Amino acid sequence: MSEREDSVYKAKLAEQAERYDEMVEAMKKVASLDLELTVEERNLLSVAYKNVIGARRASWRIISSIEQKEENKRAEDKLEMIRQYRSQVEKELKDICSDILGVLDKHLIPCASTGDSRVFYYKMKGDYHRYLAEFATGNDRKEAAENSLVSYKAASDIAMTELPPTNPIRLGLALNFSVFYYEILNSPDRACRLAKAAFDDAIAELDTLSEESYKDSTLIMQLLRDNLTLWTSDMQGDGTTTDNSPSPPAGGAAAASPDTAPAPAPAPAPAAT
Repeated sequence: MSEREDSVYKAKLAEQAERYDEMVEAMKKVASLDLELTVEERNLLSVAYKNVIGARRASWRIISSIEQKEENKRAEDKLEMIRQYRSQVEKELKDICSDILGVLDKHLIPCASTGDSRVFYYKMKGDYHRYLAEFATGNDRKEAAENSLVSYKAASDIAMTELPPTNPIRLGLALNFSVFYYEILNSPDRACRLAKAAFDDAIAELDTLSEESYKDSTLIMQLLRDNLTLWTSDMQGDGTTTDNSPSPPAGGAAAASPDTAPAPAPAPAPAAT
C-alpha cells in the first residue's frame, strides 16, 4: 500500500476500535500530502475530529453544570477544584481546535478545487471557531465568534452559487450556521430565518434529490425542523412570536443519528452536524 492508502486504512481501523486520537493522527498525515482529499477521506477526517472534540464539549457542559450547582450552594471548597478541572478541559478544547484550524488553513482549503470540498472545509472552519466561542470569554469570545461568522459566510457564498438547495453539505452548513446565530450571537430571529429558508428551498426541490443523498438530506432537514420547533417555542415563551414553522418534509422525516444529535447537556440543545 502507498503511504496515503496505509494512513487511510489505519484511520478506518482506529475508527472501528474507537481510538479517535489515533484516527486524527492518521488523517492528518493524509491531509499533509497537500492533495485534494476524496469524499471518503474528507469524511474520515471530519468524523475523527468530531469525536475527539465532541467528548470534550460534552465534558465541559457537564462540569459547567456542576459548577453552577455548587455556586448556588456556595460550596467554595469544591469550586476551586471544579474550576481547575474545567480549565483543563478548556485547554484540551483549544488545542484540538487550533490543530484542525491549522490543518484547514495550511493544507485542506488551499488544495480544495470543487464546490463541495470548499464548502465542507469552510463550514468546518466555522464549526471549530464556534466551539472556541462556546467557552471563551471577553475578547477571546468576540474574536472566535467573528472568525466563525467569516468562515460560515464564505461557505454560504460558495454554497449558494455552486450547490443545489438539497445538497447535504449545503443543508448541514445552514443547520450549523443557524445554531451559531442562535447560541453564539443570541439572534433567534436570524437563526430561524436562515433555518426556515434552507428548509423551504430544499422542500421546493425535493423531487430532484438523488437516491444516494436522499437519506442524508432528509435527515438534516428533520434536524432543521426540530431546531425551528425548539426555537420558536422558546421565543414564544419569552413573549416573542414568529411565523417560521416549516411545512413537513415530503415522504416523512428521517430518524436522527448519533453523529448529528446534540452532545449531552443539562438543557435541550439544538441539533448540529
